[in-house]
Amino acid sequence: MAKEQQVPEKQFSIQKIYIKDLSFETPSSPKIFIEKWEPVVDLNLSSQIQSLEESLFEVALTITITVKSSESTAYLVEVSQAGIFTLSGFTEEEMGPMLGSFCPNILFPYAREAVSDLVAKGGFPQLLLAPVNFDLLYAQQLHYAQQQTPSSDTIN
Repeated sequence: MAKEQQVPEKQFSIQKIYIKDLSFETPSSPKIFIEKWEPVVDLNLSSQIQSLEESLFEVALTITITVKSSESTAYLVEVSQAGIFTLSGFTEEEMGPMLGSFCPNILFPYAREAVSDLVAKGGFPQLLLAPVNFDLLYAQQLHYAQQQTPSSDTIN
């Protein structure tokens, strides 16, 4: 009888979740507090992945928000929410979505709460970030990367 090949068991665990970096600025205060409040929000998301050891990764989700009102910058908030994750037994094809989508999905509620708390403590109306579809963002990032990679069929 042929011996079945052992498939490694997939393991995922959260080792630590923490704020890696935090910044809040109100460059137009106190004047901004007496002007009519007509906020325009600019939101940027990014994530960084760092391999720490075999099967151990740090994923950092950075959210940068600039809010303007009446052409003045009301506030700028940046939160880098990070986590250390153990991932083992996943194929190379599975690691990308795990680190690029699944882990940021775990980090987002923590970052969202930190943003909300900072904005409120800064004296501004509460800012609740809408949910983010990290699966779609990851797919778009892959598509963009494939578009940027020249095809091997191209003749120069």
